[in-house]
Amino acid sequence: MDRAGLDHEIPNGSRLYFGELAKTKREFESFAASVFVKYGFDEIVTPYFSYHQHLSVPNEQILKFQDKINHTISLRADSTVDVVRIILRRIKDKNLNKIFYIQPVFKYPSLEFYQIGAEMIGKRDLKLALEICSIVLDHFKINSTLQISNIEIPRIVCKLLNIEIEEFEKGNGTLFLGSDKKWLRELSRITSLSDLKNVKKNIPNELKDPLEKMEDLSCNSTHKNIKLAPLYYSKMRYYDSLFFRFLGGNSIFCSGGDYEIDSLKSSGFAIMSDQVIQNLSKKD
Repeated sequence: MDRAGLDHEIPNGSRLYFGELAKTKREFESFAASVFVKYGFDEIVTPYFSYHQHLSVPNEQILKFQDKINHTISLRADSTVDVVRIILRRIKDKNLNKIFYIQPVFKYPSLEFYQIGAEMIGKRDLKLALEICSIVLDHFKINSTLQISNIEIPRIVCKLLNIEIEEFEKGNGTLFLGSDKKWLRELSRITSLSDLKNVKKNIPNELKDPLEKMEDLSCNSTHKNIKLAPLYYSKMRYYDSLFFRFLGGNSIFCSGGDYEIDSLKSSGFAIMSDQVIQNLSKKD
């Protein structure tokens, strides 16, 4: 028989779960859902297609085409903007302010990611986000480092130095370590609370409040391993203040931050299902 008759190719970047891995995925999603329900979140499932993805991710990451009336439509590459606007403009229920969802996202050219996400619409509460992420990761015995950043800091540094934000997007750390400004060199070396406290008195006044926000969030987390990264910059277009990631090895298990959509200051985060399942499969 022709080999082509036996094979079914899986596109590069797509996901396939079966057997024990499919069971692990379902158990992981079920436990996470139970935690969200316990904390008073309502579930939503949004359309795979969207008109608003350009508000969330860079244009080059979007898989797009034309709908029947020639409007540009995209496969969902991020859920936050769609979830918030569906709640505010279509469902129009002010009581729906804590929402979670379990659904994939898709990015160019053929990348597929499973995520469990949540939004706290009209309320900034990253402390709760960190608590939920820690509960889920601890339940599955996943070791991680919590990285806390504040996107306000790179933006303020850009204004002070008259440089473009692209320098941060490139992760150009040597630019800051080699700076002739002592406060910037010290800022680039911060990794712990003690580092932050020592540096705060020597930095420009514009940076003190954003650093204090990082300090407060760090002090309010019970996670055992915390790293501060004040010059880290997320490329997500809507995050505007505190931002966090749970990291392990080369994996990002969770990420989230503060944002403002339709004049509402909110918080959101996502647990990266594929990375968690991959980590659990290695243990097995």
